[in-house]
Amino acid sequence: MNKDFWKTLYAWLETASLEEIRVKQQCVRQLLGESSDRDLKADIRRILRFMDEEMVARAELANVMRLSMAH
Repeated sequence: MNKDFWKTLYAWLETASLEEIRVKQQCVRQLLGESSDRDLKADIRRILRFMDEEMVARAELANVMRLSMAH
């Protein structure tokens, strides 16, 4: 996958809702199961990792926001 693909993915992750990310994650996981190409599987795992990282970062941010509002 080329540089433009990754730039587009990062931009989408910044603007997508959590639900959109979850739905896309399911599609990407299905692709992982269907693929036999080693390099493609590595890229797919990288995409999934970025999606997971984005969701964790948002959860952490929401937690920090809740804590700061409680004080």
